[in-house]
Amino acid sequence: MKILLFGATGMVGQGVLRECLLDAGVTHVICIGRRPTGLTDPKLREIVLPDPSDLSAVEGELTDVDACFFCLGVSSVGMSEADYRRVTYELTMTAARVLVHCNSHMTFVYVSGAGTDSTERGRRMWARVKGATENALLRLPFRSAYMFRPGFIEPLHGVRSKTALYRRVYALARPLFALLRRWAPGRVTTSEQMGRAMLVVARRGAPQPILDTAAINALR
Repeated sequence: MKILLFGATGMVGQGVLRECLLDAGVTHVICIGRRPTGLTDPKLREIVLPDPSDLSAVEGELTDVDACFFCLGVSSVGMSEADYRRVTYELTMTAARVLVHCNSHMTFVYVSGAGTDSTERGRRMWARVKGATENALLRLPFRSAYMFRPGFIEPLHGVRSKTALYRRVYALARPLFALLRRWAPGRVTTSEQMGRAMLVVARRGAPQPILDTAAINALR
């Protein structure tokens, strides 16, 4: 498979990239982002773009991609709804519309979050915007599209958040992950399982287009 990955330097994207590079069935990984990953691998092609939604210079490389894993995202803390919508909904949809025009046969996987509001009318701003993004993606004529809604994600294999606050939170929460896996397995997954689950849906799909933590963990 040939995989296109957005957001490979983020916590989720790091885990997804690792699993793609380890998977014998993945022959090429194209990473698009604002910063390089710092990795080298025969499978890996990195494209650094100031605006990852402007794919005009690389459209020719996207016509034979089998799946896109869209892991770009920012925290909504301190952001207005207009600003958050611009970097969440608008950036994602601009890129997705180009991709579906280049190659509608690919599978598109979007990393959303637990609590996303599909009605787009709830009280939580981030959940409304994520819900609007999911709904718009599901209307595009990709071969298939899946919305991943993880809850707690345990970073493994050296994966770490770019945000200092999140790194401190994860360091403090590390002892709790074992308890969560035991007592609330449907609420916690790992960076490793996120990557493996995306590869599963790219290969053979999933029973439903919206996948919560339990559904992500069930994909093997």
